[in-house]
Amino acid sequence: MSRREIISIAFVVSLLVSNILAVKLTAIGPLVLPAAVIIYPFCFMLGDVITEVWGYHYARKVIVIGFGANLTMVFFTYLGGLLPAALVWPHQDAYMSIFAMVPRIVVASFIAYLLGELVNSYTLEKIKSRTGTRLLFVRTIGSSIVGQFLDTAVFITIAFYGVVPNRVLLIMLLSQYFFKIGLEALAGTPLAYLMVKWARAC
Repeated sequence: MSRREIISIAFVVSLLVSNILAVKLTAIGPLVLPAAVIIYPFCFMLGDVITEVWGYHYARKVIVIGFGANLTMVFFTYLGGLLPAALVWPHQDAYMSIFAMVPRIVVASFIAYLLGELVNSYTLEKIKSRTGTRLLFVRTIGSSIVGQFLDTAVFITIAFYGVVPNRVLLIMLLSQYFFKIGLEALAGTPLAYLMVKWARAC
């Protein structure tokens, strides 16, 4: 298996894991965030690595594959919930509460993912056309500032507009956005340097 395939698979896996974790809300200090914030920024980081090493056109293919994999997971986990539960298995309600995702949330997640990831990769390549191979951190953080904002703004707006007060909506948007940017800057970017070096060492 090539390094490109390994990193592409890691991207899709991190996306699927993040969508499973997204159903749980967690409190980090005063912030209430989906548990997916611990891994979703690394989807952007892996997308950065793919774009940096193999270009936007290949990254776009991986992003579309990730979309298809996520759609498949949502469909079959929901279909599995519709199957009649065995009498010896008393967890049907718990299963459905996790996997029977609200259609509005699913639509918000899919649109936000596609827009955020595609814009993130496109922005990174545009920045690279100006910086060359230097200043990788400028590309990873700069592209994430744009991509993560679009991803977060689209998701929060579609999923929660009219459900929570606008002030709360804005707090949710900003807190998730800055947390994800901070995590990617502090952890994702150093890891991106290592992965880019590893991917090119072949």
